[in-house]
Amino acid sequence: MNRRDFLRVAAAGSALGMASMALPVYASVKASSSKKSQIKFKDDDLSDYLKKVRQYDEDHVGDVYFDEYNWGLLKSSLERFVRLQKMVGHGNFYLLDFDEALRLASTYPSVGEFTTPELNFLETLFYEQAAIYGFYGEKPLKNLTDRIPLREVVKVPNSGNYLYRGKPVETWEAIRKILGPDVVLTSGVRSVIKQFYLFLNKAYESGGNLSRASRSLAPPGYSFHGISDFDVGQAGYGQYNFTERFVLTKVYKTLRELGYLTLRYPRDNLLGVRFEPWHIKVGTRV
Repeated sequence: MNRRDFLRVAAAGSALGMASMALPVYASVKASSSKKSQIKFKDDDLSDYLKKVRQYDEDHVGDVYFDEYNWGLLKSSLERFVRLQKMVGHGNFYLLDFDEALRLASTYPSVGEFTTPELNFLETLFYEQAAIYGFYGEKPLKNLTDRIPLREVVKVPNSGNYLYRGKPVETWEAIRKILGPDVVLTSGVRSVIKQFYLFLNKAYESGGNLSRASRSLAPPGYSFHGISDFDVGQAGYGQYNFTERFVLTKVYKTLRELGYLTLRYPRDNLLGVRFEPWHIKVGTRV
């Protein structure tokens, strides 16, 4: 599917088979002079928006779903990503680009070649405007085939994660120096493929609800883990590092006091995303 055909299909609203391809009635997206998306709400509907973001893991009126056909493609694509991750290993999967993923899938029968419907599904989901289903953040990775430059990343010992060289690594090392073994790196660099896997898995857990998935995870291409950001946690805190309970930890309180928590997704943000107190906003790699 070429770019022009994709835009025509997306405009027609048939490619993803969504329940509604129009923006929610309570919001509109406008382009600023810097070409960044800005969300503007009608005053009387702001409370409805905030309810959805605060109750991010529930279904709400107006949420957008995959139809039955694309639900099937979601499941088959996700199953293929699972097999691919198992084959290359979790660490390598963080850095795997789209073209290499297709090559490996077609080479190894244990993974299996992506079908044409699956590729069309993935391409449409990547290039679709996420504002249609409620995600209003910027898109730092513009192309499906964008790669993580291997020479620009470094593996962080004892974490299984990678960080970009420059400011991300410097920020992490400063945090580590302050908090020592109390702090852990829970997520670093993520390729387009890794974000696809995470987003599709969340959409699957949500019963095909794209809006619900995007309240918890940035869609593919929209994650700043692809260019700079990373997540931290309290050692021994497990899954609670990805909940609001993280604000009770020594790690959170210390980083907040010292000014390291310029959050990408603060509480009640207007980007359609839940509060992420663990997400370190770096902004630039240099």
